[in-house]
Amino acid sequence: MERVTWKSAATGESATNPIRHVFLMTGAVPNTGWLNGCVVLDAKGFVKTGPDLNPEELTNSGWPHARAPLLFETSRPRLFAVGDVRSGSMKRVAAAVGEGSACVQLIHRALAGGTL
Repeated sequence: MERVTWKSAATGESATNPIRHVFLMTGAVPNTGWLNGCVVLDAKGFVKTGPDLNPEELTNSGWPHARAPLLFETSRPRLFAVGDVRSGSMKRVAAAVGEGSACVQLIHRALAGGTL
C-alpha cells in the first residue's frame, strides 16, 4: 500500500494521502437489532451480561432465578454472550477468545443449575 483516498460523505470531495499502514477497527457497531426484546441491550445495542444487568432489567425481562446472572450470561437464563457483541467488552480478537474459553465453565455451571 502506498496511499489512501478518503471521500467525504457530506461533500463528495476526495483527498489522497501517502499512507503505508492501515489499522481496521471492526465490531464497533453491533448487528443486534434482531435481539431487541429478546435480551437486554445497552443504549448502543450491545448485549448486557452478568453484573451489568440491573435488578429492574432482570425483573422486566422475567429473570426466573434467585441467583444473579453468571458473568457472561444475558438476561435470558443459559444464554451467554462474549466478544464484540457484549456490552463492555474490549473489542479485540484475543479478548473475545479469552471470554469464550472462560465462558465454557459458566455454561456447564448454568446447565447443572449451580452458581459460582
